[in-house]
Amino acid sequence: MPEPAFTETGAAAPAETRRTLRTFAVASFLNDMGSDIINPVWPLFVTQVLKANMAALGFLDGLGEAIVSLSQAVAGYYSDKIRKRKVFIWSGYLCGAVSRLGYAASSVWQHLIPFRVLDRAGKIRGAPRDAMLADISTDANRGRHFGLLRAMDNSGSVAGILISIALFGVLGYRLLFALAAVPSLVSVFLVLRNIREKRSPAARIFKGLSFRDIDRNLALYILLNAVFALGAFTYSFLLVYARSEGFRTGAIPVLFLVYSAVAALLSYPFGRLSDRIGRKPVLFLALGAWAVVCAGVVFARGPAAVATMFVLYGLHKAALDPVQKTIAAELAPDAYRASVLGGFQMVIGVCAFPASMAAGFLWDKAGRRAPFLLSMGLTAIAALLLVFVKDKRRRLV
Repeated sequence: MPEPAFTETGAAAPAETRRTLRTFAVASFLNDMGSDIINPVWPLFVTQVLKANMAALGFLDGLGEAIVSLSQAVAGYYSDKIRKRKVFIWSGYLCGAVSRLGYAASSVWQHLIPFRVLDRAGKIRGAPRDAMLADISTDANRGRHFGLLRAMDNSGSVAGILISIALFGVLGYRLLFALAAVPSLVSVFLVLRNIREKRSPAARIFKGLSFRDIDRNLALYILLNAVFALGAFTYSFLLVYARSEGFRTGAIPVLFLVYSAVAALLSYPFGRLSDRIGRKPVLFLALGAWAVVCAGVVFARGPAAVATMFVLYGLHKAALDPVQKTIAAELAPDAYRASVLGGFQMVIGVCAFPASMAAGFLWDKAGRRAPFLLSMGLTAIAALLLVFVKDKRRRLV
């Protein structure tokens, strides 16, 4: 039986659970607020201020996703091995804060590389935090807990975008990026102060996750997400697509706001819905929404169509993010939950790196529709594989 939040009794007290959930929610809100002060103008900063082409933008964003994957895998493994989560969580937020100061100081796009690595290495917090959240949850509320966390992430995104829109004209890129470091520093403080964990005195010897611990069902689930990730390139391509459709630079953050607001409003309801009707129907909805976004980019034209694509992208992320990790957590062996979640994110991130690189190359060489056509095909394959995955939910007692 798992040991929720590593308490001495092996069961998380309700008050502890509430405090942990609230702290994660507020820290996630603040960190994503800092991230999304930057994200709406990131592709414009890279391509217009630092004069990088689309291939370089794809490299930076793809590199970021690859680093995310590796950092989560390493953190998940060592979190299970030393049976601690907190140190990975607060240090991850600290990495994000420091990297944004580095962005502010960069004068050519190549300078962004080490800070992009540091920024995305901050995702070492992800697998340990998700494992702790899964441990203190039950089958009856795990979906809504992950949904709440994503809702707070996306609400922080909305707040960050509003700050970006309000202050960009006053501060410019560099001061705005420096300001974005502050919320993550507050997240560090909250985690250090509020999250408590105790090693179990009866902790077993950790031997590490092996392929024998991954059954065929979990392997199939990891495979389909890898296939989907090969076509799920960075949001930056949607923002540059909107710019190419005639939207002014100042309007791009508004489109990002639309996406984030939709994701914020729907993440928690989709998490709750997955508790009621199962995870797979919600994941099918997420894949379908992304396919429609790709089709819209290929076939639709005009400002209204572009705005609709961002609404659907928000719906896609709201359905995908809570359920994707929830299924992985539930299919994982209890003793290796953080390791599986970290490995799962590693596979997705490793696939996301060539996805964004290839998307940038296809955009430059074959036109902006090419990467979206490829993504539609890969999404269809992932949906077909999902049919054969057996949903498994377990109740913690």
